[in-house]
Amino acid sequence: MSIPLSLSGKVALITGGSRGIGAATVRMFGAAGAKVAFSYRSARAQAEALANECGGAAVCRAVASNLDHPDAARSLVAETVKDFGRLDILVANHGVWPAEDVAIDRMSDEQWRSTLSINLDGVFGLVKHAVAQMKTQARGKGPVGHIVLISSTSGQRGEAFHCDYSASKGALISMTKTLSSELASQGIYVNCVAPGWVDTDMSSATLADPKTGDVIRRTIPLGRVAKPEEIAAPVLFLCTEHAGFISGEIFNVNGGAVLVG
Repeated sequence: MSIPLSLSGKVALITGGSRGIGAATVRMFGAAGAKVAFSYRSARAQAEALANECGGAAVCRAVASNLDHPDAARSLVAETVKDFGRLDILVANHGVWPAEDVAIDRMSDEQWRSTLSINLDGVFGLVKHAVAQMKTQARGKGPVGHIVLISSTSGQRGEAFHCDYSASKGALISMTKTLSSELASQGIYVNCVAPGWVDTDMSSATLADPKTGDVIRRTIPLGRVAKPEEIAAPVLFLCTEHAGFISGEIFNVNGGAVLVG
C-alpha cells in the first residue's frame, strides 16, 4: 500500500529557501504538489534557478526579502497571497549562525541585536502576518494552516560561545509551545523541527576543519551530519494529513546527539 505525503492544492511560504535546508524543503514541497513561494536575501541567481527548476512562476516563486525586523514579513506574506491566492503553510527557516566563537563578555551589542532581529524578530513578524491571513480563509474539513519553525539543538541544550544564536533558537521552541496552545482550536497547527549539524553552506567551513569537524562527528551517535533533505522530510510530514494529531511538538532531527549532549 502506498501512502503519499501529498500537499496537493496547498500554498506554502518557505523563508531562507535559496540554499541548504530551505532549498531542499522547496524542492520537496513542490514534488508533493504544493505551490511554493520562498524568500532569499541576496542570492538572486541561485533563487531564480531553483524556482525555474521547480516549475517556474505558475507554481514556484522566489521573493527577495531581508527579514531582519517584524514588519518585513508583511509584504512577503502579501506577495505570496497575491501570486497564489492563499496561504496554507509557513515554514520559518531563515536565520544566521555567527560562526566565530565569542565569549559573552566580548560579544558586541551589535552582534546580539543582529542575530536576534533576524532569527527571532523576523520569525515573529512572519507568524503574525501568516496567522492573520490564515484566519481569513474558510475552514473546510481539514486544518486552516500549518506553521513549522526551524530551531536547533543549540536552542535546547545551549552552545558555548554562541549565546545569541542559542537564545534565539530557544525562543522559537517556546513560541512553538505557546502558539500551539493559542491556535490549535482555530485549526492552525504549530510545530518545530530542531536540526543538529547539517551539511549546508552555513556550517561547511566548520565541518571541513579537520579538528572541529572530527569533534562534531564524534558527538553524534550516528557518526555523521545530516543532509538537508533529512531535515526537509520531517518538515513536509508535519504539514500533511498524516500529522493530523500533532501540534506543539519539537521534532528532533540530530542523529541522537541531544540524548548524549
